[in-house]
Amino acid sequence: MKVLIIEDEEEMLQNMKQTLEKEDYLIETATDYDSAFLKIGVYDYDCILLDISLPGKSGLEILKELKKRGISDGVIIVSAKNSLDDKLEGLHLGADDYLPKPFHMAELNARIKAIFRRRNLQGDTFIEIENLKIDIENRIAFIEGEELLLNRKEFDILFYLASNKNRLVNKTALAEHVWGDHIDQTDSFDFIYSQIKNLRKKLKDHQAQVEVKAIYGIGYKLVSL
Repeated sequence: MKVLIIEDEEEMLQNMKQTLEKEDYLIETATDYDSAFLKIGVYDYDCILLDISLPGKSGLEILKELKKRGISDGVIIVSAKNSLDDKLEGLHLGADDYLPKPFHMAELNARIKAIFRRRNLQGDTFIEIENLKIDIENRIAFIEGEELLLNRKEFDILFYLASNKNRLVNKTALAEHVWGDHIDQTDSFDFIYSQIKNLRKKLKDHQAQVEVKAIYGIGYKLVSL
């Protein structure tokens, strides 16, 4: 899962980042309006954690711009401002949830997962395709009840493709979602090809009834056999 944290308080930013990275989220950060839109304008996120009290333009201005641009990334406002007016305006502008500071990191994690399930999986905690079952909460994949041993990136690729079953996923979008914006520094997609190759072999060895199909020069999609 790919999350953007927009927060100018360094200690809070690092605390959220380190906690969510332990949950195997891919985390990117921004500290103000301009740096946030450098990322939002280029990359898609499963969830944006947004502080209202930012230097210069406020977090509410970011929400207004998201709405104006038609960007539908999930948004949780995480702010020390806990007035009813702020909450109502944030939700009116398109935020999915509002979590006042201070909060427990476990609650933040639960809210992120709830938004992802609601927006992408109709509230389910599992994805089931043929004889493949993915436990989203525990990051485990099974074939006919037997665990499929995957490394972190293999699981992220399988989860992302399964969330977009039968849809063509551009290889650049896949790389950005699984590896983050630092892929801009690479000049090839060899790091994707090796992970896809290993994932395909594991699916085949476990007699999965799905496969990762390559669309030459464009990307990949998960299809039933």
